[in-house]
Amino acid sequence: MLRKIAVDDEVKEHVAASGRDYRVCTSCYGPAMVPVEIKGPKDSDIKFEIGDNTLYISRVQAMYISKVSMDMLYEPEYLNACPAIKGH
Repeated sequence: MLRKIAVDDEVKEHVAASGRDYRVCTSCYGPAMVPVEIKGPKDSDIKFEIGDNTLYISRVQAMYISKVSMDMLYEPEYLNACPAIKGH
């Protein structure tokens, strides 16, 4: 069963200001919010429209998280060491 997921205002502001779509996916460090250029969305993702952009949340992560917060935002140099993200 999927939980109701809240998106922090800081995340909404970041997504809107960046002008990019993001995805919350699984990484070696737990849930990671990354630009879709790093880990693209899937048809099964939950979608949150934020202005002209979209925040995608993987169905796997949606089973475990109750909110998306800025501490989920990872820089590519950290994710490059993670086999779940590396070689996207």
